[in-house]
Amino acid sequence: MVDSRAVRTSENLGSASPAPAVTRAAAVLDVLAASASGRLTLSDLARELGIPKSSTSNLLQALEDAELISRQGADFALGVKLVELGAAYLSRRDEVREFYRFCESAPTLVGETVRIAMLDGDHVIYLARYEGHPAVRLTSNIGDKMPVSLCAVGKALIARLHDHDLAQMFPDDAQLPVMTPRSLRTGAELKAQMAQVRERGYAFEDEESTTGVVCLGVAVPTRGAHGASLGVSVTALKATFSDAQRDAMVGELKELARSIGNPMG
Repeated sequence: MVDSRAVRTSENLGSASPAPAVTRAAAVLDVLAASASGRLTLSDLARELGIPKSSTSNLLQALEDAELISRQGADFALGVKLVELGAAYLSRRDEVREFYRFCESAPTLVGETVRIAMLDGDHVIYLARYEGHPAVRLTSNIGDKMPVSLCAVGKALIARLHDHDLAQMFPDDAQLPVMTPRSLRTGAELKAQMAQVRERGYAFEDEESTTGVVCLGVAVPTRGAHGASLGVSVTALKATFSDAQRDAMVGELKELARSIGNPMG
């Protein structure tokens, strides 16, 4: 029902937290976000969190009052307030504002589907999406998470890591998520691409997450020692993709990355 990797269980919801109620409330949001249907009952949530139904009911009431969740019959779902908070967060990121400004004026990217993403462990989270090509709208949206092995921007971002870190994250025999017949299947296959990504300065995804779709990704120069690890990508249809289109896209992606990041990066 729920991806256990995304959920805080009762084992780490305990007394170590300075504010256990807040920790548990955050866990409720995590559980709902990880649910395949996006809707769970009180019993479902109590079971996933490993806490009494009475305590869970109190948490749900407080979250509902704050519009962070909503009640749909006997089920609970994420609330509209989270959209407002997410929009407020993104609107204050200089990188996101610059991303949209650049895409609107770039000769090639203005007509394509372009995204900016942030590295989060072995996944990326998409922060913004510029819609220039209606034919490629089936790809990931704002807020979606994607395994790094399945997307060009993920590959571009992990290529910046040290080889020993990559070895820890992706042992040779690690089984990777598979979405199409062209998806990479092992840690060894993923790491084998890193030298090429580093050499040419961009990553390529060839129908590995969506059949008929290719993607190019470039890492953004890090802003300061503790800056977020960001990358930009552009998606295109395989049937019409050409070397000339690739070169134009990569050139503008690299220029976009420089405009978002630290020019001294």
